[in-house]
This record gives sequence, structure tokens and C-alpha cells, in this order.
Amino acid sequence: MLKKRRIFLFALVLLAAMVLTGCGQGQSATGGQPGEGNATILNFWTFQELHKAFMDDAAATWNKNHPDKPLVIKTDVYPYDEMHNKLLIALQSGTGAPDIADIEISKFANFLKGSKPSLVELNDVVDPVKDKLIMGRMENYAKDGKYYGIDYHVGAEVMYYNKEILDQAGVNVNDIVTWDDYLAAGRKVLEKTGKPMTTIETTEHWSYYPLLNMQGSDFLDKDGNVILDNAVNVKTLQMLKDMLYKDKIALPAPGGNHHAEEYWAWMNKGNAASVWMPLWYMGRFVQYMPDLKGKIVIRPMPTFPGSKKSAGMGGTGTAITAQAKHVELAKQFLAEAKLSKEGSIKTWTVLGFDPIRSDAWNDPAMAAPNKYTEYFGSDIFPTLQSVISDISAIHVGAKFPDAVSLIQKNVCFKVLKEQSQTPEEALKAAAEELKAK
Repeated sequence: MLKKRRIFLFALVLLAAMVLTGCGQGQSATGGQPGEGNATILNFWTFQELHKAFMDDAAATWNKNHPDKPLVIKTDVYPYDEMHNKLLIALQSGTGAPDIADIEISKFANFLKGSKPSLVELNDVVDPVKDKLIMGRMENYAKDGKYYGIDYHVGAEVMYYNKEILDQAGVNVNDIVTWDDYLAAGRKVLEKTGKPMTTIETTEHWSYYPLLNMQGSDFLDKDGNVILDNAVNVKTLQMLKDMLYKDKIALPAPGGNHHAEEYWAWMNKGNAASVWMPLWYMGRFVQYMPDLKGKIVIRPMPTFPGSKKSAGMGGTGTAITAQAKHVELAKQFLAEAKLSKEGSIKTWTVLGFDPIRSDAWNDPAMAAPNKYTEYFGSDIFPTLQSVISDISAIHVGAKFPDAVSLIQKNVCFKVLKEQSQTPEEALKAAAEELKAK
């Protein structure tokens, strides 16, 4: 009896060993697919699940093109603030940072402080293709002529019109060229339909900031000096306030901004005739406002006298950290993923973003039907091509993150929601606080 029991126990041990050995065979260093055991692992941090999908696709393409240099992208997706704080601490402490990281544009200046940024210079992969890139987007991630991040998109500012509402009001969407045209159309829409022309953010900067950039203004000048309270900025903020409370052709965005669930639900019911946001906002329409499919058309922004036709808004610079263990491989991978024509086209086909390479815009792949053309129509890129030459850099100096925060939390809310301060008062107070930082 004892002998049989020993044989049974021995068999169990042998079976367990065989199972464990089998589980270990053919696994990658990250526990991934068979055959990746010899691959180089690049750790990637991001705050956006969509960016993970893009990098996964880029890694698959890389491994197909470079079987002699296989790699695995090991991605961690964190909440926005947590990721940026965690990354900054890791870089400041000199340990714990990933090889590659996404850094949102309003946070990027925090990572370029000091005489030697803790990010890797990317000029050797950027310079050879500068003539193909929308360089206004690259300058957002530069310091002293050196580039430290590569964006996913141009982020061209456009107007999203609900053509069904405009048609009901007898407004031809193609007749809206200037802001005077837009305001006149808004008054007509309100009179004929009872609906507002648009919504304006009171806790974010997306309604306000692009209008400054189109007029050649900013929060900071090219040298990083605070110009938050200049005449253009005051006049533009007053225009938004007048749209809300004088002409009454606009409403504060439900939830405070155009990324609030309250706004998406409200807008999905066809409650406003338009909204201006960057092109990457198409994804929000498709995902969160499905009932507007076939009703929304994309057109250039209305212009001010002598202004540009658009602005490059938002953005995320993908950077290589100084702690990266495989810098050259990471550079080559990022260049192929985001700077090559094929990679740039993928930002459209995978993410629905407007590519940073101008030669990608005319590629047949950009005209192929997809969920965005089905939703908005087939004239998305012809519209963009009419404004692309007007995309310029924004001045992302050291104080830019604080400037954005002040606009979001103080200026827009106090002027456009509470009405507790005039545009001049709010901007002057914010400028003084920013100068003191």
C-alpha cells in the first residue's frame, strides 16, 4: 500500500514538472507569443489606450520588416495625471523610467527644464525627413534646435457643422467663411430653430486657445515671456462671452467641456448646430455621438481679418527617455512608426488622426472608405488640404503647463461661467500669477 502511494506521488510530481516545462517553452520575455524569446523588449508608457493599439500595430510591422531585429513593446497605460507624475519622478530620480513614453503637449515643457533634458535628442531621425513633415508640430517638442518628441497628428482645428440644423434654418454651410458669417448664421439658426449655434467650454481651453493661435497670439511669446493678457487675447475672450450672454447664440458646454459625458449625451440629440475642435475629435463623434452619423460635415474654421485658417491643437510627443537601454533601436522603431510615410498613414487608418507627413495626405489609402468617411463624408482630407499651410507652432515654453492650467481653472470659468470677472480682469490676474511662478 505504501509502495503504491509513493508511486502515485512520484507520478504527480513528474506530471507537474512536465506541465511547468511545457508552459515555459516558446514564450517571449513578456509572456507573449511563441518565437519572441530572443526579442528586445522596449517598455512604453502612455495615458491613451488608442496609442497602445497604434504601437502594437507598429511593432508587428517592424517585426515583419526586420526579422533580424525583433522587438516587443511592453505597454503600461496609466491615467493621465498619474502617468505624467510617475514619469517625471522617475526621470528626476534617475531610475524607473520606461524606454519610450507619451508626453501630452501641455505637459511636455516640464520634461525639457534644465540644461540637459532627461529625454533623448531625435534630430538624426527627424532632420532627414524635415521637408516632408508639418514642422509646426515638431517645434512643439523642441528646445534649442533639438527635437525630443514626435507627435501622432497635426491636430488641425476644424468646424463640425450639423448640416441638418443649418438646412432647417436656411443656412448654406459653405457660405460661412469669416467669423462675421458665423455669428450671422448663429443668429439665424437661433431664430429659425431655437437651437444654439455652438457650445463653449468653461473648464477647458479648446474653445479659446485655437482662436488665439489663428490670430498669431499665444499664452507665451517665442522667448517664453508671458503675453496672456494682450489685446488679442482679451478681445477674443470677450467675443466668446458675447456669444454666450449678448447674442445668446452659444451655451456653456454641458459638463463644462467637450469631453464630458453630459456634453456627448446632449450633443448626440442634435442640440447644437456646430462645435469647433481639432480633427482628432472625429473619434469622439464616432464613439460617443452615433446618432449624428451622416448629419455632421467638416469645414475650415471661420477666419478673422488677416488670420490663419486653422491651428494645430493638442498633441502628444512620443519621447525616448535618457534611461532607455536600447536607444538606437528605439530611435529606429519610432522613426519607422511615426516618421515614415507608411507609419504616418497608419495614424489615419488605425487612429483616425491627420498625419504629420504632408506627402501622406495624397496617398490613395487616405481616400479609402472607413468609419470616419462613413460618418462625415468623403471630403475630410480635401478640406484639410485647403488649410494645412496655415498650421504653425505654438509657443510651448517652460510656463506653458501652468498657463494652460490657469486658463482652464480660473480664466474660462470665471469669465464664461460665473461671469465674476471681465476678460481683462481675469487675464491680467492670471498673467501676474504666471509671471510670479
